[in-house]
Amino acid sequence: MGTSEKKRRRINYIVRFWVIYLFSIVLAFLIFFGISQSWFGYMPSFEELENPERNLASEVYSSDSYLLGTYYIENRSDIHFNDLPPHLVQALLATEDIRFRDHAGVDVKALGRVAYGLVTGNYSGGGSTLTQQLAKNLFPRGNLTKWQLVGRKLKEWVTAIKLEKNYSKEEIMAMYLNTVSYGHHAFGIKSASRTFFNKSVDSLNLQESALLVGVVNAPTWYSPVRNPERALNRRNLVLAQMLKYDFVSDSIYDTVSRIPIDMSNFNIQDHTSGMARYFREYLRSEMKDWCKQHYRPDGTPYNLYKDGLRIYTTIDSRMQRYAEEAMMEHLGSDLQPSFYKHWEGYTWAP
Repeated sequence: MGTSEKKRRRINYIVRFWVIYLFSIVLAFLIFFGISQSWFGYMPSFEELENPERNLASEVYSSDSYLLGTYYIENRSDIHFNDLPPHLVQALLATEDIRFRDHAGVDVKALGRVAYGLVTGNYSGGGSTLTQQLAKNLFPRGNLTKWQLVGRKLKEWVTAIKLEKNYSKEEIMAMYLNTVSYGHHAFGIKSASRTFFNKSVDSLNLQESALLVGVVNAPTWYSPVRNPERALNRRNLVLAQMLKYDFVSDSIYDTVSRIPIDMSNFNIQDHTSGMARYFREYLRSEMKDWCKQHYRPDGTPYNLYKDGLRIYTTIDSRMQRYAEEAMMEHLGSDLQPSFYKHWEGYTWAP
C-alpha cells in the first residue's frame, strides 16, 4: 500500500470521526430541545416548576406558637433552608451528592463514572444528582416500561436543569428534604423529625440527622423501628461519608458511631395527635366551611387537607396542657381513653 493511500485512509478516518462526533452533538441537542419543548410527551411548565403541586398538611397553632395538631392527606409541612442544622445539610451532601454545588442539575462527571463502571463491571452507584431526585419526587414516574424509563430519565435531566435555573442551591436542598418520604406516614423532614424524635428540625443532633438522611434511601428497609440493626449500619455509613469528606473529625466519628439509636420518643403522627383534640375536631368543621368561602389564586376553594394552611387559635398551650393533665388525673385511666377512642373513629366506644 502506497504512502498516498495510507494518507487518504487516515484523512477519511478523521473525517468520519468528526462527522459522527458532530452528528452526535447535534442529535443530543435536538433530543434535549425536543424534550424541553414537550415534543415527546408531557413536561412540567414554568408555572408548575415555580409552584409544584404537593399535598401539604394544615397546621393548628396555639396563641404562643405551639403546634397543636394537623389536618392532612399526607403528613407533610415545608421548612426553609435556614431552619436546617448544618450537620443535616452536610450529611445529605456527603451521602447523596457531594458535587451538588458544582453542577447545574446533571453531573456529567458522575455519569461518566457510572458509564465506565457499567462497561468494566465495577458499577458502584447511580449518577443522579439531588436536583434530579427532586425532579423525580415532584413529578413521579409511575409504572413504566424499560424504554419509557429511559425517556423519563432524559426528561428528569431536563427538568433538573430547569429547576437549577429557577431555584437557588439552598432552595433545592430544602425542597428535596420537604418532598421525600421517611416511612411511618412521615412526609418531609419536618414531619419525620416530629415522628422519629418528637423535636423540631433545628434541634436534631448529628446522629439523628445522619439517621434521617440514611432512611431516605429505603424507608422500610432502613426503618429504625422495623429494622434497627440495618438502620444503625446505614446511619454509620452516612457518618463514614461525612468523615470521608471532612465534615466530621475522626474523634467525632468514633464517638457518635458508637451511640445506639434512641427511638424512645417515636410516635406516629395522626389527626388525633397533640393537644386540644375536641377543640380541633370542632375547628375542623369550622375550617371546612371557611374553605368553601375562600379561594386560592387559581380561583378554586382552599382544601384543608392539601393547601398547607396555618391556623392560629386563642388557646394557650401551657394552660391547655395543665387542663388536660388535671382532667386525666380526675377522670382516671379508663374513662378518658374511651372518649379518645370515640374521636379516633371507634363507633362502639361510649
